[in-house]
Amino acid sequence: MRFDSALGLESRRGPWATTGKIIIYGLMVVVFTGPLVGLLMSTFSKTLDPTSFTLWPDDFTLDNFIQAKNKNVYLYLLNSFIVVGFGLLLQMLVSVFAAYSLARKKFRGMTFVMLLMLTTMMLPEEIIAIPLSLVLADLPVFHLNLIGTYAGMILPVGAWGFSILVMTEFMKEVPVELEEAARIDGAGELRIFATIIVPLCRPALGVIGVFGFTMIWDQYLLPLIVAPTSDMWTLPIALRSLRSDEEVGIGVLLAASLLALLPSIIAFLAFQRQFMRGLTSGAIKG
Repeated sequence: MRFDSALGLESRRGPWATTGKIIIYGLMVVVFTGPLVGLLMSTFSKTLDPTSFTLWPDDFTLDNFIQAKNKNVYLYLLNSFIVVGFGLLLQMLVSVFAAYSLARKKFRGMTFVMLLMLTTMMLPEEIIAIPLSLVLADLPVFHLNLIGTYAGMILPVGAWGFSILVMTEFMKEVPVELEEAARIDGAGELRIFATIIVPLCRPALGVIGVFGFTMIWDQYLLPLIVAPTSDMWTLPIALRSLRSDEEVGIGVLLAASLLALLPSIIAFLAFQRQFMRGLTSGAIKG
């Protein structure tokens, strides 16, 4: 099987084509990896010059990370991990169960539910900021105040329309005959869901895992609403605070930026195989 690039470079042959490919691919590597390498090297440098670029840090040091500890950066990092860990787990559970209902069950008003989820994806966060703060201050039915709690930052990200739609479309591709055969063998609804549907949807789980992690990790407005004190800040809020603090050097800001960037990269690498399978499975089935 042969795949052509979007630029059609694979169809080109000859020495000039090879040279052109090397130049284009080299420029792409520089453009996409250059800022990351610059950030990484500057973080471990004692003397920082924003106008210079180096492949090895000058005066290698860990002072920037030590000073970041004094500015409670690691506390903010821990808060981010707590929110993204429980939030992503809840989001994936809700997405899987909701998608199973939408993909495998028929009920009145299903189209309206799908339309409602699409609507939530179209609304900017700024529009729902005030209503969200009122709901979190007095949770309906339970009358609980979630302001100043981790639950206030976790529950709102527990249901995301994008993840539900991705899982729904993927589950629709699972053959119904597999469920019918399992029911003939005496399997119940929960067993079919856990042993047949979910294992076949692992590629989609990788997709919503990567996108869900990034969405929760980059949350800014929600923690800003929920966290009344700096002790509950997440890293995105802390970065904004460090940037406006004149006593904080650029080295500490770069160290905090690196700590904020690495988890997203690690999450992608961890789910890379399922992520790529999930993105390509739709094209293969189509």
